[in-house]
Amino acid sequence: MRAFHTRTTTVLAATATAVLALTLTACGEDGSGTKSSGPAADTAASAPSSAQSAQGTASGKNGGTARGAGTAKASTGQAVASTPVCTAKNVSISAAYQGGPPYTHIVLTAKNTSGHSCKLNGFPEIQFLESHRENVPPVAKSKPATPVVLTAGAPAYAVVKVSDGGREENTEPVTAFSVTLQGGGGMAAVKAPGGGIAVDPAKWATGYWTHELRNGADDF
Repeated sequence: MRAFHTRTTTVLAATATAVLALTLTACGEDGSGTKSSGPAADTAASAPSSAQSAQGTASGKNGGTARGAGTAKASTGQAVASTPVCTAKNVSISAAYQGGPPYTHIVLTAKNTSGHSCKLNGFPEIQFLESHRENVPPVAKSKPATPVVLTAGAPAYAVVKVSDGGREENTEPVTAFSVTLQGGGGMAAVKAPGGGIAVDPAKWATGYWTHELRNGADDF
């Protein structure tokens, strides 16, 4: 009877050991049970922090770019403001036909003949006739965003309409006219192209000074 009891006890102990091993395996291969979910939870919790960090970095870059653009614009504005005004003494102004007959437009060219940069403000104040002392009116759509700054030797242009080219217009002949530079630049006498042009006070208009003639803005 003792031998039978001993064998039974041994079998039960072995069975309990096997059951315990299976239980541990089911809880997790690493034997740590629910602890294996810890790193995943930590990773999930850290994800928002990483996203916030990336967003903060992007915001910092965008803010820096905007501030950099603003600084560059301010610097450009200061450079233009500090540039001296072009005067009739250091700018050569000439006139030429734009297009062929009936010669409704001319182009003024102002070339910087000085050894330094200068700026042309606004539009040329033109007076064609002694009988009409008012300046030729400007066309707003031709106005550039900032005053034209001319480096030494550089030109600027302004398109001027003198008539509609009609035979029955009330035009008057002009062989020379005056151009005043805005901002205290003084006045220059300019010869009309071709020995003379026909101007109509009811039709004339001028564009603003620009670095180049621009399609659309200079069509009037």
